[in-house]
Amino acid sequence: MLYGTPHLEAMDEKVLGEIEEMRRDLKYRLAETHRWDGQLRRQLQARAIQGSNSIEGYRASVEDIESIMSGEEPLETSAAVAREIAGYQQALTYIQLLSRSPAFRFDTGLLHALNFMMIGHHQDKTPGAVRPGGIYVRNSATGEVVYEGPDAEKVPELMDELVDWLNSGDLEAPSYVRAAMAHFNLVSIHPWRDGNGRMSRALQTLVLGRDQITTPEFSSIEEWLGHAENTVDYYRTLSQKGRRDWSPHGDTLHWVRFCLRAHHLQAQRVRRRLSEAGEVWILLEEQIDAERLNTRTVSALYEVFVNRRLRRSRYQLDESLSQGQAARDLRDLAARGWLKPYGETKGRFYAPGPKMQAIKEEFGGRVTPLRDPYRVDAGRE
Repeated sequence: MLYGTPHLEAMDEKVLGEIEEMRRDLKYRLAETHRWDGQLRRQLQARAIQGSNSIEGYRASVEDIESIMSGEEPLETSAAVAREIAGYQQALTYIQLLSRSPAFRFDTGLLHALNFMMIGHHQDKTPGAVRPGGIYVRNSATGEVVYEGPDAEKVPELMDELVDWLNSGDLEAPSYVRAAMAHFNLVSIHPWRDGNGRMSRALQTLVLGRDQITTPEFSSIEEWLGHAENTVDYYRTLSQKGRRDWSPHGDTLHWVRFCLRAHHLQAQRVRRRLSEAGEVWILLEEQIDAERLNTRTVSALYEVFVNRRLRRSRYQLDESLSQGQAARDLRDLAARGWLKPYGETKGRFYAPGPKMQAIKEEFGGRVTPLRDPYRVDAGRE
């Protein structure tokens, strides 16, 4: 027996309707190809990877994660954390492919394989195999046991039940609700010795991807969950009402509401980034054209607009340039005050120069708080 899918109340239906409206708007905007789409998608994927791994204590900058995604050595991240990032990125990339696959069914083998992709470098934790014994989740600050998973001998049967439900259960329920319950049930079963939280968040993203809720990088809430205050709420909600062990009964509406709120807030953030990307790109094109610089350099400037730094190899790859061409372009941008170089040889990177910093500050000053859809006065903001 799994935790049951709750019935939504009027306020939940209202929030869900607003999420669906933002999703339709997002799909409409993404239907037309833009030069900034690839960088925006990469950034969103990197932020999702960053969010889900930071919850487990594996912290890396977005810039380093993008380097790892492209097979480069990160500038700051340790080798141990880089392995965690690379494993999760491999699984998330496969989830993106599965989301578009015409022939697909959930099965336990797939879930075990995704777990192996994430933590295969931890051979001592039997990656991709059901845990052999009990498992306890502890509060990292106090050491207190906050949750005990079901007995190991029950796990195979529970996983089979979960897979059956993923393929045919509650199909009339909204996709966001089904995805939230997939997450809740998998993390509650806690079938592996490690990677359970990351796998549950990734499964939520896969369920949405399969239901065509835009592409995974635009529908994931992993970035939102990774913010410090949201991570606290995430754990608090998972353990709400004294849930300290496997007991599949009781109301799960509080969890679904938490996820709907997260989707609403993340959708607002993504919509803002998409609008900002177009505005910034066009502004940069105008500036570069006025200075008679090559239009391709806009991609380098956009990269330092959304992130802290740019490496020559990233720009070279994005624009399919030779090493010499990329180096010359970046030197020109630095000479004009758009970029500021730091470091030497392999450690060299470019940060925003005075001109770029002014644009970043201008757009940063426009940012308004996101609207909490469950606030009573949210409609009057």
